[in-house]
Amino acid sequence: MKKFLFPFVLLSFLVNPAFAQKKNKKSEEPLKIIFQLTTDDTLAHKALMKQLSNITSVEPGVQIEVVCHGPGLTLLQKSKSTQKAKVAEFAGKGISFKACEFSMSERNVPKEDILDEAGFVKAGIVHIVRKQREGWNYIKSGF
Repeated sequence: MKKFLFPFVLLSFLVNPAFAQKKNKKSEEPLKIIFQLTTDDTLAHKALMKQLSNITSVEPGVQIEVVCHGPGLTLLQKSKSTQKAKVAEFAGKGISFKACEFSMSERNVPKEDILDEAGFVKAGIVHIVRKQREGWNYIKSGF
């Protein structure tokens, strides 16, 4: 019986470090976070900017994208945003901001009213789901 179990015990010790190395490599990859913003609450916008600041201060190399749709578009509107300077600051640090074109159309928001630092996606929710398929971590922003 001992002769039968010995190879399995030995194999478990040999295989276990291989899994540990693979896990460590995965944990060394930069975080990828996609935020969904759907509220026009300016306190939520301010809180999101604070979250972005906190994350980037402790996680160098993090990839972050903020997708704004529905009422959340106001974060990116030149005529309504209370966080223009912060959006510009974070965009300069590589954080991506996206406006949903479906929401823009529904709310009659022209592209000219979207901050220059922002990009566009056709459908915000579809974009978020695709990012999740690519391994991005989803965070719903707001209260």
